[in-house]
Amino acid sequence: MARIEGSHMVSEHQRQRRECADGAVSFDGVTKHAVEVGRTRIVITGVLFALCFTVIGLRLFDLMVLRGGGEPALAAAGHKVVTDVQRAAIVDRNGVLLAVNLKTASLYANPQKVMDAAEAADQLSAVLPDLDRDQVFEKLTSGRSFVWLKRNLTPAQHYTVNRLGLPGLSFQTEEKRIYPHGALMAHILGYTDVDSNGIAGLEKYFDTKLRDPGSAGEPVQVSLDVRAQHILRDELMRAVAEYRAKAGVGLVMDVRSGEVLAMVSLPDYDPNDAGQASQDALFNRATLGVYEMGSTFKTFTVAMALESGTVGMNGGYDATDPIRISRFTIRDYHAKRRWLSVPEIYVYSSNIGSAKMAMDVGAPRQRRFLDKLGLLQKPDLELPEVGSPLLPPRWGDINTMTVSYGHGIAVTPVQMAGAISATVNGGIMVPPTIIKRDDNAMAAGKRVMSSRTSVAVRRLMRQVVAFGTGKRADAPGYMVGGKTGTAEKSFRGGYRRKALVSSFVGAFPIDKPRYVVLAVLDEPQGTKETHGYATGGWTAAPVVGGVVSRLAPLMGIEPVDEIDQDERKAMMANWRQKGRAVASF
Repeated sequence: MARIEGSHMVSEHQRQRRECADGAVSFDGVTKHAVEVGRTRIVITGVLFALCFTVIGLRLFDLMVLRGGGEPALAAAGHKVVTDVQRAAIVDRNGVLLAVNLKTASLYANPQKVMDAAEAADQLSAVLPDLDRDQVFEKLTSGRSFVWLKRNLTPAQHYTVNRLGLPGLSFQTEEKRIYPHGALMAHILGYTDVDSNGIAGLEKYFDTKLRDPGSAGEPVQVSLDVRAQHILRDELMRAVAEYRAKAGVGLVMDVRSGEVLAMVSLPDYDPNDAGQASQDALFNRATLGVYEMGSTFKTFTVAMALESGTVGMNGGYDATDPIRISRFTIRDYHAKRRWLSVPEIYVYSSNIGSAKMAMDVGAPRQRRFLDKLGLLQKPDLELPEVGSPLLPPRWGDINTMTVSYGHGIAVTPVQMAGAISATVNGGIMVPPTIIKRDDNAMAAGKRVMSSRTSVAVRRLMRQVVAFGTGKRADAPGYMVGGKTGTAEKSFRGGYRRKALVSSFVGAFPIDKPRYVVLAVLDEPQGTKETHGYATGGWTAAPVVGGVVSRLAPLMGIEPVDEIDQDERKAMMANWRQKGRAVASF
């Protein structure tokens, strides 16, 4: 029996070996069922894995390609998070970038998920030194679900904080406004807050336009030129330091279009860190500050008198004695004590001659003339920080006299530059602007004086630089013309004799004016080189001369050889001779 069973087992074993050798394997019963179940499970698992990877891949494609990697906005009580702002850039007239948005990471926390607030506060304050450890700890133990810890981290800060691996901390992508040129154009550009809202300057004036999604990608182009701005700021900073002035203002304006090419107000600030700036530095003196501009106003007085016909270039006035009216006395700084012709009144900057000239014209016509030049109303400029002029409460005889030489009326520097531009460009008033205009701006301007009067005034302005108080503004080869101004600062109803506002306004080339340059120094101090004088001719005029010498070549203005020196000297000699003859008579 055993042999038979053993024989059967051997034969079965041989049969299975033959089947394996033939390559055919078959399972019966339980074994077959188990194999089929295993195969089914493997197939199902593979399908599930494939489905999961497909879903994940589609989701990543949606996030990274279709939606550009945007993050969901987060909000909590008292906190505003902006993640989709695309604030438009600001560029200068040549397309140079002045302001632009960059994406940054901002750090926030969910205090409810922070495991150890004390340790987290210690580590964060160690890697971010500007954070106050106690304030961070207070936020992390507040029990709220969202608190800001630090906005707009640098890439290095983002990396360092991320390496800490602290639970409950996360990053939100935001945008930060960047000003590549720092303080160069601070008062014009202004700045934004942490949520990209315009706070000052162009950022505030054009806030809606800059934030408009429909105009995203279209930069706002201004009239300024980075090169001109750098030159003006450099020359003005040098003068403020040399003469220890409290402040300084400078402007460069295109006389044909009214475009402001450069505008500087010192002290200034870095708009990338506006929160650290003082109120004095934030103040835009070029558009918001108002000043009595002194003898620069004599340019308008002479133009007004010539235009009205009350006096001609060969006429003049007796400036022998000071004028006493009421409790005031009007005298000349460098008195000639004789009859002065109109050119001499302007070149020698005679207050007495200017006052008498204005009285001949009369107060009503004086007011109308200054109003046409935009000096009696707030200028319409593309900035929120624009000041209104300070005018006499009543325009009587004494006011007519003092206004004729720039006292008793205070205007902004941008108003002054605009009025001078109209005086020298042929008599067309083109309102100042900070936005780039086309070449037809003068065609839309308003005539305020004849071209003949404009030419006459330009000749006088050239005489001031060639022979008068503005010699230090001369830039050989570029035919600068201009006028000095020195005004005592008002104080408690009177004036402080040693607190001066010194200025010079010039135009070049004066035979065919292209640009006006204005420089104003607030309370400059005399030096050994100026023999102790702090007047406009000594302190502000060199700023204009320096700007012209550096700016003219950049603007394609070729230097010229002046051939009328002898003619001008003969004219001056003739005026002096005529003045002495009338005085002796």
